[in-house]
Amino acid sequence: MKKSLLGIIALPIIALTLAGCSSSASKDKTVNVGVLQIVQHGSLDAARKGFESELTKEIKAKHPKWKVDYNYQNAQGDQANLNTMSRQIVQKKPDMILAIATPSAQTVAKQTKTTPILTTAVTDLKSAGLVKSTNKPDTNVSGTMDLGPVGKQLKLLKSLTKNNKPIGVMYNSSEENSGLQVSIAKQYAKKNNIKLKIISVNSSNDVQSALSVMSNKISGLYLPTDNLMASSMKIIGKVANEKKLPVVTGSIEMAQDGGTATYGINYRDLGKQTAKMAAKVILDKKNPKDMPVETSKTLRLYVNNDRAKALGIDPAKIQEP
Repeated sequence: MKKSLLGIIALPIIALTLAGCSSSASKDKTVNVGVLQIVQHGSLDAARKGFESELTKEIKAKHPKWKVDYNYQNAQGDQANLNTMSRQIVQKKPDMILAIATPSAQTVAKQTKTTPILTTAVTDLKSAGLVKSTNKPDTNVSGTMDLGPVGKQLKLLKSLTKNNKPIGVMYNSSEENSGLQVSIAKQYAKKNNIKLKIISVNSSNDVQSALSVMSNKISGLYLPTDNLMASSMKIIGKVANEKKLPVVTGSIEMAQDGGTATYGINYRDLGKQTAKMAAKVILDKKNPKDMPVETSKTLRLYVNNDRAKALGIDPAKIQEP
């Protein structure tokens, strides 16, 4: 009888102990997210901030007591930094990694084949060698792509030009994502009888001189979502303003920093979209290898009113292509 009585007393104690452990585990859990960014500029910063705010919101909605710790590393455009930082992030064994832009994703993917990696601001994950298929990645990588409507952006620029000179296209040929967009631009131009003058630059020091040389030979300037171009928007905007050249950019943030207009991606929204995928990885234990790569769900017309007015263009007359 004593044994039975002890058993009856012990059961509630064990239950309370287990409940206490569970409660404690819930309160003390910290989600660790490594964040690797190639360089600092408006578009990539917006993607990161959108990701972090939305992921924290998603996790807190389900587990109010959980903490989210972001180990943010920015390589400032240096490949050596990128290699070192990717190793450091992987060594900390985070719950998952966010890789911002193609070089970041490629570098960190070489460091781990097991830690879940989600990307944002990558133009094409398959061509970058990050996934086997966009529908079924079959690697530890998935995420969101930032390939915008290049054809519609060129159409928009054509509507802003005032003469028959070629449209200028400037990009960094060492960025794979930029090369892909320029190829699309060439195809669209050929199909629609648009003349292009394409120039490639490899450093910020070359941007101003290259644009100054080509400015009198073009009717407007198109800039793809290119990290070097995005980092140089203030310089580009200044020269374009002096030469009275309309500038259409690959992203809204680039247009805000010195362009005239765009029909494109909002990177903060893209970061939030990536965060919803990350929430499935962390909260629902989804595996990136089974998560289809996503494209931006939001595209919109953005007009930099001040830049448009400086060119003698009525912002209200700029229409969605």
